[in-house]
Amino acid sequence: QVQLEESGGGLVQPGGSLRLSCAASGTNLRINVMGWYRQAPGKERELVATLTSGGITNIADSVKGRFTISREKNMVYLQMNSLKVEDTAVYYCHCLYGRAFWGQGTLVTVSS
Repeated sequence: QVQLEESGGGLVQPGGSLRLSCAASGTNLRINVMGWYRQAPGKERELVATLTSGGITNIADSVKGRFTISREKNMVYLQMNSLKVEDTAVYYCHCLYGRAFWGQGTLVTVSS
């Protein structure tokens, strides 16, 4: 059983930056796929970015050039720059380890 714990959300002004972190526990083995999804109010959960242990990334078009995903062992990070009001959402850490696991989510609010 894998547990995911996110940190780093908060309130930021448009154009600002935030860095999200997620730590996976419950296994000493390398998790293949880790990443981030988000869910804005009234919308479905959507992919933000994923990164495999082999270095393959999948990044949503809406955040390309602004968000960067990185990993260190079973930690995954999301550096978010040039944030927009429409990036406001609950951001969920996600991994695939036999099945999908999800974190509790961390709220990112972009507002002036």
